[in-house]
Amino acid sequence: MSISPLWMLAQEPPPAGGFFQMLPMLVGLFLIMYLLVIRPSRKQERERLAMLAAVQKNDKVLTTGGIYGVVTAVKDNELTLRIDEEKNVRIRVARHAISHVVTGDGSELTAPATAGAPR
Repeated sequence: MSISPLWMLAQEPPPAGGFFQMLPMLVGLFLIMYLLVIRPSRKQERERLAMLAAVQKNDKVLTTGGIYGVVTAVKDNELTLRIDEEKNVRIRVARHAISHVVTGDGSELTAPATAGAPR
């Protein structure tokens, strides 16, 4: 007969951790999630809303559908874009369908506040 199985039975089980021992770890996990995911996405959304609010007549824009155009008219939630200079083709798009404002050199900007800085 071996002594080691008896020795293993005589050991006390490790103390059971409760919810209150796990709570700091959960709070830390939520804090890390907030700092890495939620906060940057909120900042990006604020920048996008500022860019959409600053769109003006004669801005060159790119829509979410991939259409480049020049803004010819701005209404509350609607923009009119001229997409063909020769045939004077114009389309109406919703303001939230604007993806980027484009500078004169063709580089896309995420917000007009970053003028001159390529994306």
